[in-house]
Amino acid sequence: MSGGPTDSSLPAAGMVLGAIVSIQLGAAVAVGLFSEIGAAGVVFLRALTGALVLSAIWRPGLPRDRDSLRLMLLFGVSLAGVNLCFYESIDRIPLGTAVTLEFIGPLAVAVFTSGRRRDWLWAGLAAIGIVLLTGGIGGSDLDPLGIALALGAGFFWGAYILPGKRVGAESSGGGGLALAMLFSAVLTAPFGIPAGGTDLLMPAVIATGIAVGVLSAAIPFSLELEAMRRLPSSVFGVMMSIEPAVAAAVGLVFLGQVIEPLQVVAVLLVVAASAGALSTSRTPVPLEP
Repeated sequence: MSGGPTDSSLPAAGMVLGAIVSIQLGAAVAVGLFSEIGAAGVVFLRALTGALVLSAIWRPGLPRDRDSLRLMLLFGVSLAGVNLCFYESIDRIPLGTAVTLEFIGPLAVAVFTSGRRRDWLWAGLAAIGIVLLTGGIGGSDLDPLGIALALGAGFFWGAYILPGKRVGAESSGGGGLALAMLFSAVLTAPFGIPAGGTDLLMPAVIATGIAVGVLSAAIPFSLELEAMRRLPSSVFGVMMSIEPAVAAAVGLVFLGQVIEPLQVVAVLLVVAASAGALSTSRTPVPLEP
């Protein structure tokens, strides 16, 4: 049998799934560090490790003009914001819930930039899922601040998508992300260093922080970048939409976070809405920041 699109799409699909699982495993590992260096300390170690690893791989050069530097800084601010909010949220609410709420960011960007009325149906479906997930019907014991932080992460993820496209267009490979992550490490240092204190220098903490950075940034971005070269953007977007379900599974298996049947329905509604909107979106595919 001769090779065709299906032959190359199967490994690419595996790369996307591997990236999603790697990101969520990194988040699960990060939760174990919160009691020692706080969520902000973990974010700082994640950003620093990711920046060093990606810089070693891609060897990026510094921006040569003021506009490019401003764009890179904006990208770094978005990365810092999404990760600070996300890691603070999973310190308060289950991983699957936080990722589901976070996914509202790229979904909103896809809907608002589509210009198609039918995409508002996907937005409505996601809204129903969010209402069910956050206890808008029948109450909830979720931490309100955790919910707000997860939605804040979604906002920053949405803000990250468009500048991320420009950074990718202006730099080769992963060089742009490596620089943006370096800026993110600098921006998160004032939060992470006081939170972690001298514990940041403990060998066990450093080793675990490196694992978080590699699992949550270096590995998934490299896999996603390669998969994007092999898959249509619509297929890539649909595959990324399963991330809330994967996060819920990782939270259950590795963190013992059980979600109720109604919350399972809510997660699936958001997954379906994201897949529907991102499958025909005109915006860039939502790489996990």
